Amino acid sequence: MLGTFQSVFKIEELRKRIFFTFALLVVYRIGGHIPTPGVDGSMLSQALTGDSIFGLLDLFAGGSFRKATIFALGIMPYISASIMLQLLGAVVPYLQRLQKEGEEGRRKITQYTRYLTVLIAALQAFGTAQFLTSIELNGFPIVHMPYSQFVPLTILTFTCGTIFIMWLGEQITERGIGNGISLIIFIGIVARFPDAVIEEVQYLWYGTRSIFIEVVMVAMMIAVIAAVILVTRAQRKVPVQYPKRIIGRKIYGGATTHLPLSVNSAGVIPIIFAQSIMFLPATVQQLFPNTEWIANVVANWLAPGGLSYSIIYGLIIVFFGYFYTAIVFNPIDIADNMRKNGGFIPGIRPGKRTAEHIERILTRITLPGALFFAGIAILPWVLIGQVNVNYFFGGTGLLIVVGVALDTLQQIESHLVMRHYDGFMKKGRIRGRSY
Repeated sequence: MLGTFQSVFKIEELRKRIFFTFALLVVYRIGGHIPTPGVDGSMLSQALTGDSIFGLLDLFAGGSFRKATIFALGIMPYISASIMLQLLGAVVPYLQRLQKEGEEGRRKITQYTRYLTVLIAALQAFGTAQFLTSIELNGFPIVHMPYSQFVPLTILTFTCGTIFIMWLGEQITERGIGNGISLIIFIGIVARFPDAVIEEVQYLWYGTRSIFIEVVMVAMMIAVIAAVILVTRAQRKVPVQYPKRIIGRKIYGGATTHLPLSVNSAGVIPIIFAQSIMFLPATVQQLFPNTEWIANVVANWLAPGGLSYSIIYGLIIVFFGYFYTAIVFNPIDIADNMRKNGGFIPGIRPGKRTAEHIERILTRITLPGALFFAGIAILPWVLIGQVNVNYFFGGTGLLIVVGVALDTLQQIESHLVMRHYDGFMKKGRIRGRSY
């Protein structure tokens, strides 16, 4: 393993990409400590104590929301824009044509995503500004600036912060080691690890929590990590045969191989997308703080850890598991490519029958993978409600951290293998996904 890490830095291009990625992540963390003008961050942190949807939002923002820094909104507006365009792409003919135009279509969709991100970020910034002006601690407001000045300045600050984070993610994807947006979420969650550990140590020191509970929690984390790795690497291998072909005096083909179908083709994207959807009601509440029925819905139906919240959250994860798998894996294209190369699945006719067979298998294996991730994301809320476990140790955070770490290792390993170096695993390869 040590030799493998040494090999990583022997490749000049890979070394530059890793250092570039690390530098941009450092810039992101520095921005997460720059306060927003007019807000007392320490008072806001005290006012937002307790388990709520804002705790999850703060987790995804790397602690920036609770401190009201310039990166308070995080990358969630960009993810929300991506979700909306992908959903519209399934029903809007113009977006469907762009998706089929290759690189040029992808660029246009990316541009539309950026525009929509600015709009969503501005709306969320306005709602957050309204929310901040309504908070008081011990009778003192946390905003020390006139309303007419604070709201426009906060909208501009938060929106520009989100745009800058979006740019950082795109640069990491293009010039770094890839998965820029996922890595930004990853580093934001990991940054909470020291605080979470200190909090747990304080619970033990003051006798608030028994050592037995701590041991059970650590064991649960290890089990979740092992299970996520197992399910992420699980595959259904569909046998494929290629007949022999004689071209000139040489014989080609005649090989028997397999088509690997991953149990979790969508990766952690359904978790991130589902969490973004669950943030929407709280955002609407910020935009309309005086609307009583919205506040009741958020408090009674969408309170983290509640039964209704868990059911809705789980169903959304399963939905996006199927939805994103359909986007990244097209059985018709796979069947056409197999037919063009003379390949076929034993007992299945080439063409339409092969596509239907692949789709049927993919549908069946996606369900247990999606249900597994939904269960892992929901079950820790029981512990959070019962023993006040830190948000960092919840299933959502662990799923994202482990999934993104596996994908990043796969990106690095692909560079090593391409240049004839051994990967991180001697007897296999880390299989990841592209975002």
